[in-house]
Amino acid sequence: MRLDMNLLQILAVLLLPQAWGQSSSSRPAVVEAKNITLPAGSKAVLPCHSPRMVWTQDRLKDRQRVVHWDVVHSSPEYSVERVLDMSPGARQRVYNGFNKGRVSIPDSAFTDGNFSLVINNVVNTDRGIYTCNLHHHYCQIHESIQIQLNVTKSARKEKRYWDGEKTVLVVLLGSSIVLPCVNRRALWRDGLQEDQQQVAHWDFQPPGVRPNKADRLVDLYASGERRDYGPLFAQSKMSVAEDAFTYGDFSLSISDLAPEDKGLYSCHLHHHYCGLHERRIFRLTVGPSLPREPTTPPRIFLNDELEPKTEEVSEDSPRVVNVFLPEQRGYFVQHLGYFLATFLLLAFIVIAVIVLTRRRKKRGLEYEMGRSVGGTMISEGEIALDCTEMRTYNQDSLNSEFKNNLLKERDMVKECNKEFDGKMWK
Repeated sequence: MRLDMNLLQILAVLLLPQAWGQSSSSRPAVVEAKNITLPAGSKAVLPCHSPRMVWTQDRLKDRQRVVHWDVVHSSPEYSVERVLDMSPGARQRVYNGFNKGRVSIPDSAFTDGNFSLVINNVVNTDRGIYTCNLHHHYCQIHESIQIQLNVTKSARKEKRYWDGEKTVLVVLLGSSIVLPCVNRRALWRDGLQEDQQQVAHWDFQPPGVRPNKADRLVDLYASGERRDYGPLFAQSKMSVAEDAFTYGDFSLSISDLAPEDKGLYSCHLHHHYCGLHERRIFRLTVGPSLPREPTTPPRIFLNDELEPKTEEVSEDSPRVVNVFLPEQRGYFVQHLGYFLATFLLLAFIVIAVIVLTRRRKKRGLEYEMGRSVGGTMISEGEIALDCTEMRTYNQDSLNSEFKNNLLKERDMVKECNKEFDGKMWK
């Protein structure tokens, strides 16, 4: 069970990087992005170069793909040995006579992408680090996979694991082993003719349009086929060189720029046989047209009209140059005056409001004090008579009447007392 788990882990480590490489290669990689701004009416050249897309008819393409296995021995001394190599147009070649008939790779390697090395009757001298090297000289692709092989005499020590850098295989002495090297990418297998595998095309995306709604401008094929879309190429407003695949120059030329030409232009280069997908993006902005040089039309004189004489100005004569400087300082002072005037006006209004408020408060205080002196308010709402109204009566008459009343009351009290005392005694 543990051996199966280790085997699954090793297969995952070996196959996942290849799967990532295949998935990443299927998406066009953006290798260049530029912003270009040109005036209206001018000519724009959007560069797009790729030496790897240069088309050359290669009749020896079978010799461009090579696989070879190497081994590094650590004992008795450090040495590198070529085990075998193979190309599609030739048979596999084994370098050591001892390994002939004992070491091999499948004959269908370049068809199904399986370049695994098979070793029969493992011996102690087979120990070392094996490297599977894949070379595609035409596409300039080089890949390698390392595997470490150890030999043991005990079946219990037989195992397979990943040490962080490479796969380590511990095999039993005298048994057979398969060193895995699998690469199923299409470029390592027999493909179609290369002139059908190289394609270049330009797309145009106006502002506000999604990328999937971009307009196709032109398709170019290495076989010489060309497809133009829209009237721009028919009107020679846009063009790509006819020998684009010969020199690898797929630049797009746009003449007589107009505001409707602004947007995103993308150059796509596809080499399906080599697994090449590149994209270059250019953002084109069309500015105002360049001002033309003023030209004065020639003046036509009639026979009776004399041509006015122009005085020649000598180099020694003084020249007067009028320089007009903007009055930036006066402009600043003027705005400063407006600001100060507004500030003073607001301050005057605030002071006036404060003064009026104080005056009103002072008048109200004086009025309350006058009311308190002139009369008092009773809780039930009754108003006492003002002292000024009472002063109109004669004080002497009031005093005399008051005294008479007091005397009468005293006399009445005396009489009542006498009557009371008389009744008591009886």
